[in-house]
Amino acid sequence: MTTETVTDLSQIQLLNPDGFVHGQPHDQWRLLRAKAPVFWHERWNEYPPHWSITRYHDIVRISRDPLTFISGLGIHAGADPDNPDPMSGNGTMMITTDPPRHVRLRRLVNKGFTPRAISALESHVLRIVTEILDGVQDKRACDFVTEISSILPLAVICDMMGVPQPDWPKMFEWTNMTLGSEDPEYQVPGADAMQTGMAARMQMFQYFSGMVAERRGQRKDDLLGKLVEGDIDGEALTDEEILFFCFLLIVAGNETTRNATTGGLLALLDHPDQLQRLRADASLLPTAIEEILRYISPVTHMSRVATRDAEVGGTVIGKGQKIVMWYPSANRDEAVFQNPDAFDITRTPNEHIAFGIGEHFCLGASLARLELKVMFTELLRRLPNIEQAGEVQRLRSNFIGGIKHLPVRW
Repeated sequence: MTTETVTDLSQIQLLNPDGFVHGQPHDQWRLLRAKAPVFWHERWNEYPPHWSITRYHDIVRISRDPLTFISGLGIHAGADPDNPDPMSGNGTMMITTDPPRHVRLRRLVNKGFTPRAISALESHVLRIVTEILDGVQDKRACDFVTEISSILPLAVICDMMGVPQPDWPKMFEWTNMTLGSEDPEYQVPGADAMQTGMAARMQMFQYFSGMVAERRGQRKDDLLGKLVEGDIDGEALTDEEILFFCFLLIVAGNETTRNATTGGLLALLDHPDQLQRLRADASLLPTAIEEILRYISPVTHMSRVATRDAEVGGTVIGKGQKIVMWYPSANRDEAVFQNPDAFDITRTPNEHIAFGIGEHFCLGASLARLELKVMFTELLRRLPNIEQAGEVQRLRSNFIGGIKHLPVRW
């Protein structure tokens, strides 16, 4: 079944990662918004049954009520609230904790991600982008993902955490294994998706265990140092909490910005009129970045579990039932965005929720925006005639709207 054939609710299948290999299934989300915005999706393979939420205002309402719709039983469509994985970090990792502990964990690193702190990083980000483009400019062609877009966010978050540069390729590999565990390119030979994800997590934990031991012996002023020295209500974080924090920061700080950068370039190349407008007027870059985030929506979904019966969009979600919020659908909701399928770099207002909203709003949103601003400023200046030079290869995933390879030339 291809996404283009879906015209009836009986054909809805949002869980099969094969349905995302050729692009996001906007036809299915469009159908659901119109006919069943709170849609009961039956169990599929290891994915438990759940309510699929596709309208903007319903997702906002759920996200702003973290006591009713909790993250502590898993944030991925595959997480089973009735049979939780003890190794998933539920209730331990910041993104899978709930109030009041969530905000206390967040405060430990929040100062490193404030707009003021991120603004101070701009010259550093520019140096990294300059080095990246210096390395490829004379080649006249490259894989945009592996040689440009993936390097910047990886370098920035690794620097912030104190990971030495020779180890950055390991972080890239483990991130791909984590979020691309259902993609054959990133799977461990002979292993399935669950085993691949577990292998990546354990290797990352082992690596950061060594760094934690180093920080306990010698203080350093980086994010890891803040975690080692931090406490919640006077109680130090456990090693497990620190390791899950490191895991989250590396994965989230690397993958999503990479895909926003790649998807953004592809959107501009697919819409040459918009690319020409941006080239002619650099002052359009801030609104162009917001439109890229809306149009691409790199994180495809997050899930929650209801702690009580609650009505959403006229449907009662039962206590203990799982819901999955589809962000690309919300960001093309006709009730909120005029001509939502159009890519318009001058779109205002543009209240997209690509970074989520509410309690779990993306910690790194300001950092992602800075990286996108610097990268596209330099990219359009130094490679003004960049163009696609081969077939796009997308990630086999229903969780991340990822692009694995994008051949370009200039």
